[in-house]
Amino acid sequence: MKTFAVSAVLALGLSTTAMAQTEAGFGPLVSAAEVQTLAAGEEAPLVLDIRGAAYDQGHIAGAVSAPYERFRGPAENPGALVPEDQLEATLQELGVTLERPVVVVHQGKDDSDFGAAARVYWTLKSSGVSQLAILNGGMAAWGAAGLPLETKATVPTPSDIDIAFSDRWLATTDDVSAIVNGERQARLVDARPAGFFEGRQAHAAMSRPGTLPGAENLAHSVWFDGGVEVMNAPAANEVLARLGIGRDEGVVAFCNTGHWAATEWFALSELAGVEDVKLYPESMVGWSQTGQDMENTPGLVRNLLNQLRGN
Repeated sequence: MKTFAVSAVLALGLSTTAMAQTEAGFGPLVSAAEVQTLAAGEEAPLVLDIRGAAYDQGHIAGAVSAPYERFRGPAENPGALVPEDQLEATLQELGVTLERPVVVVHQGKDDSDFGAAARVYWTLKSSGVSQLAILNGGMAAWGAAGLPLETKATVPTPSDIDIAFSDRWLATTDDVSAIVNGERQARLVDARPAGFFEGRQAHAAMSRPGTLPGAENLAHSVWFDGGVEVMNAPAANEVLARLGIGRDEGVVAFCNTGHWAATEWFALSELAGVEDVKLYPESMVGWSQTGQDMENTPGLVRNLLNQLRGN
């Protein structure tokens, strides 16, 4: 019976992490109504509101302010990892533990905004937090549901969390270089809109426009149905099948600064069940600053969006 249950969940496209969370009734996505119910329970999750200044205008009761910037690198390389000791201190200050479930809350203003929640989710998971969820649709969904807000700031109870940042879901510049040079096998998936992929646009911190040699384009927006909520696991599984990505394939997701790519990682790993998906956090800003080869016009590169559209 247990084997059947596991197989059924995998058939729906859930990763092992998502499967474990589903069996426990938590994550990787939760609705506003579910957050409200969980918050009222005896074992309420820690709610991390990553919106920054907007927190003061109204937030979920008990939510702790945890601005996205605290999980990001410097202006010249925003996707860079926060040093482990600094990240550990931040998590201790916010009251994060390895045992307590965490719900990440973003604004939900558009599909791009979801990347902030996904990047924080990825950071927490890599830090050893296993029970994780994102409020799908963010505070926009909370407001649309007519749920209450409070303006009094929540003072977190500091924790003594001790982290060892895992490389299980991390691709470094050296890892990507090895793939580009043919020394390792993995699909390089560019989560940016086509203009960036084709070299017609570039992030201000990039030294030059372009993408990784051999990369494929799969814009992060494909995981949304025209709104601000990311699609559920069965729908993500359908997209995966149409794209022809196997669950046993190695995939590295990247963008400009590891923001849109975090959405790609979340959708592929946590929703669609691809087991070996890594995020290249520094992405094209970091890569361009190394001086290594880039493609400005990926003529023969397979464009996954064309496959999705049937072109």
